[in-house]
Amino acid sequence: MHSSKPASELSAIYRKIDWRLLPFLLVCYFVAYLDRVNVGFAKLQMQSDLNLSDAAYGLGAGIFFIGYALFETPSNLLLPKIGARKTLSRVMILWGTTSACMMFVETERAFYVLRFFLGVFEAGFAPGMLFYLTYWYGRERLGQVLAIVMLAAPLGGIFGAPLSVWLMTAFEGVHGLSGWQWMFFLEAIPAVLLGVLALKVLSDKPATAPWLSEPEKQVLAAHIGTGRGDHHSFKEVLKDPRVYLMAAGYFCLICGIYAMSFWLPTIIKESGIHDTMQIGWYSAIPYIGAMAGMLIFARTSDRFYERRWHTALPALIGAICLTASVIYKTHFGLSLLFLTLATTMMWSAYTVFWAIPSQHLKGDAAAGGIAVINTIGLTGGFLSPTLMGYVKTATGNSDSGLVFISVILLLGAVLLAANKPEHAQQRATSTQTV
Repeated sequence: MHSSKPASELSAIYRKIDWRLLPFLLVCYFVAYLDRVNVGFAKLQMQSDLNLSDAAYGLGAGIFFIGYALFETPSNLLLPKIGARKTLSRVMILWGTTSACMMFVETERAFYVLRFFLGVFEAGFAPGMLFYLTYWYGRERLGQVLAIVMLAAPLGGIFGAPLSVWLMTAFEGVHGLSGWQWMFFLEAIPAVLLGVLALKVLSDKPATAPWLSEPEKQVLAAHIGTGRGDHHSFKEVLKDPRVYLMAAGYFCLICGIYAMSFWLPTIIKESGIHDTMQIGWYSAIPYIGAMAGMLIFARTSDRFYERRWHTALPALIGAICLTASVIYKTHFGLSLLFLTLATTMMWSAYTVFWAIPSQHLKGDAAAGGIAVINTIGLTGGFLSPTLMGYVKTATGNSDSGLVFISVILLLGAVLLAANKPEHAQQRATSTQTV
């Protein structure tokens, strides 16, 4: 009876935190993902307007991640000093402004420059948000919490796809502008508004949250502090070989995810679907599967406190399904089914993956560690769309590129399986949860 009271009290506190933070962060991440990948839908119109080759489009889509990688670690290292509230607000306002400026692109060079700066200004948002959540949630809740927030990405696919193509269609020619120009502008406005709102909604840490009482703060601090162990320094993080093993596995996942994010509308079009609205609706289907997979894998991963095989096996299945989608390309229904399964598995592995560095790295240096992993991993976001673009330019279709991405995912499954958990950490956690 004595232990049930704290547990009940803690659950009540977390209900308050959940409703305060998670819906807002989910919406922010939804807008971030949409502004990052809506270029895939803009391609259906802007490619002919700007006379872009598939190789040029692929490079422009991927160059976002170069800017992101260069500025992500500095941004995240500054987060504990500046505070999450101001950091996330700054990031959203600047990326929203840059995304809106995409409507003015007229040349290939301008396309590259704005995509690069979109990466620069968005750098630090996703890893900063991940690190921010470790201030509020203990390890046994982190997997499901990350899954809830990261649902924003497949939601971006489900609602963003038809929304983007609808905006492109409905606003075509309004005030002399193309539909893709209006799409960039209208989808960027929410980022700026959310950036301003973040200053009001977010608190840097539980200790500074005016909407938590002092007893609630004490209960939360005692819970989150349990079993955290010694803190890492950032120098220790940089010397940790497991950080680079995690980053290599993450790189492979990202290659698969962003090959789909930037090229799925084109892949569907190659299958014989030419109506823009139909492409938008079909593009949403794989992300419906991704949402279900993310929630299921996150829940079972938290329940069994098992991360390794919850990332490696989905990566393996994703690789197989991606190859199968190419084999059955002439049968649109089967091909779309395998693309849906591949997307589901990749996003499921991605969601569970982020519980691994969050439990391995400790202290404020975890912000830098998470950023290092994300920086190395996101170079896959540059490689895969760029590679797909060059392959399509050379061959006239995306098949060879998808097969190569499948091989990368297979390598990722091997690397993620090699990421064995620390036995002492497992024992400590098991003791806490018994």
